[in-house]
Amino acid sequence: MPNERAETIRQSFRRQAKACTDLGSPFTARLCLLAAERLTDETPVGATILGWSGNPDGTHDALALRLAGTLHALVRSGQNPELAAVYPPHAAEDEMLWAAIETALKHNEDFILERLKSAPQTNEVRRSSALLPGFLTIARMTGKPLRLSEIGASAGLNLHWDRYAYTLGEVEWGGPSTVVLQPAWQGPSPPSAPIEIIDRAGCDLNPLDPTSEADRLLLFSYIWADQEDRLQRTAAALSIAAETRIKVEKADAIDWLRTCLSQPHPGITHVIYHTIAWQYLPADLKAEGETLIAEAGSRATSDAPLARLQLEADGKPEGAAILLTLWPSGETREIGRADFHGRWVKWVGWS
Repeated sequence: MPNERAETIRQSFRRQAKACTDLGSPFTARLCLLAAERLTDETPVGATILGWSGNPDGTHDALALRLAGTLHALVRSGQNPELAAVYPPHAAEDEMLWAAIETALKHNEDFILERLKSAPQTNEVRRSSALLPGFLTIARMTGKPLRLSEIGASAGLNLHWDRYAYTLGEVEWGGPSTVVLQPAWQGPSPPSAPIEIIDRAGCDLNPLDPTSEADRLLLFSYIWADQEDRLQRTAAALSIAAETRIKVEKADAIDWLRTCLSQPHPGITHVIYHTIAWQYLPADLKAEGETLIAEAGSRATSDAPLARLQLEADGKPEGAAILLTLWPSGETREIGRADFHGRWVKWVGWS
């Protein structure tokens, strides 16, 4: 009888493979399927993965992406030339690719085991394509400058969304910029409104420094190896973030929220926002965070509005929901949906 826990892990790798295929990374999908079919517990790395005690799925521990990111880090850091020889842009048959991976599991055991302890960190810049129309909606409806507070900001790349150039359907916004975002756009044009940003800040349990080579390597490693456009776009966004010198604060999201929501900001709209981050909080912390935000919302006024802008999975099959809540009314609307990596936006708007 097969080991039930190991089979649960293998199924999580197969699900991740499908997600990678849907998100345009056939190489990472292939890697996940190979691991699902061929990984054994005969090495310490294999035993650790197949005996994983947490939830391996992509919305929890993201075990398959931990492994994919760790192997990509070995390639990008130059630690394993043999593995690099079978990674994009090179082509290799399954047997050659898996043989190189198996060798890495043995020869780079300490590095891999240590990296598997950490959850993947992505800072997908194209998610700003889903955020911008939300910020325009907030600015249009409140008519006030914005104070930005991002939860799970990683290296802060989506804190600098106003420094990128966009084409959203027939609307061009921002620029010129080294980061150009052109999602496939469906729906009406986003609202037009002047945007003034008074302040911006972000928090993360493990913030990354865009000026640090080690942190840049970490961020690049979790971008799928066959998606060169994402790698180049992230490099450009990192350069912008490095120039601004805005530091993401190392903090627990709930503790940070408690502090940043403690005082109203008259004449300013305070925007709490997060992208594919809320889902990783434990259920009790999510509940506490929801309460904190709702309590702050109850204290909001027309002179000191509060907004919450989210791009998060909601269990529906088509991408993630773009949700906007505005206080003092407290009304929440789904103003659109977007691809998890921001490749497309289906805009509805606040109507």
